[in-house]
Amino acid sequence: MNLPTLVIIQGPTASGKTRLAIDLALYFDTEIISADARQFYFEMSIGTAKPTDIELSLVKHHFINSHSIQQDFTAANFAQEATILLHRLFETKKFVVLVGGSNMFVDALIDGLDPIPSDVLLKKELNLLLEKNGIGVFLEELRDKDPETYLSIDRNNPHRVLRAIEAIRLSGKKISELKRGLKKENPFNTIRFAIDWERDILYNRINQRVDIMMELGLLEEVQSLMPQRTLNALKTVGYTELINHLDGGISLDFAIDQIKQHTRNYAKRQLTWLRSYTDLNWLSPSSKIPLLEQLIDKIAKDEKIRE
Repeated sequence: MNLPTLVIIQGPTASGKTRLAIDLALYFDTEIISADARQFYFEMSIGTAKPTDIELSLVKHHFINSHSIQQDFTAANFAQEATILLHRLFETKKFVVLVGGSNMFVDALIDGLDPIPSDVLLKKELNLLLEKNGIGVFLEELRDKDPETYLSIDRNNPHRVLRAIEAIRLSGKKISELKRGLKKENPFNTIRFAIDWERDILYNRINQRVDIMMELGLLEEVQSLMPQRTLNALKTVGYTELINHLDGGISLDFAIDQIKQHTRNYAKRQLTWLRSYTDLNWLSPSSKIPLLEQLIDKIAKDEKIRE
């Protein structure tokens, strides 16, 4: 049976995933599913580097501006809703494009979710300790008990850190050990890509994008969200630092420098996660062959092998 194909474009922030996904979707006359955990929220636009209005008009995008920051939209929620959407899209499309930097959300859709243990009382206890002592003590515990997760997790997101600590304390196992269950079987093929920038070039792209975000009005966007600053959705790079500035904790220049540094740190963790995939195809932006041509050529060869 000739199954349809989900083309997955992952990669670190500022690597050019959005434009490549749009070009590919236009080539295949298909639609895009976004797996970016912050682009879901319509209140957060500049700091999440959403596609522009013009880009959104070129190709139908799903899971962009689809939810409010008042809602907790988890990886499990995304996997459930995106699976239903994929079944519908594959009724008429040979290819669908999945794009995003939130690797956990991509994995939840493709591989399924393993049952990570949870306990209401422990969760409450950890949150009380977070308020009292800050995140530092939990990061030290995570580094000692699960160095692999420590390197790949968003360490600026207390919700993610506490969830990992909760699972480790309850199970006595590393997160990687808890995730070694059977992968789900999908009624479609997958092929995975990422853009392989040199580290210094990627970091320069990140710094430049932060400057552009500030010029576009990121500070004003964050200012408008200050009444909701305790929500989990806003505990993310670009928003956390400017909230700290607006609360009087740091200067604006220092906040901008922190955004750049934390975004570079986040990109490094994304790359660590990407290297764990055994089926990842790296695309070279330094090649004379355009990225889209590299991608299409690989898909064509992959499809021919499956015939």
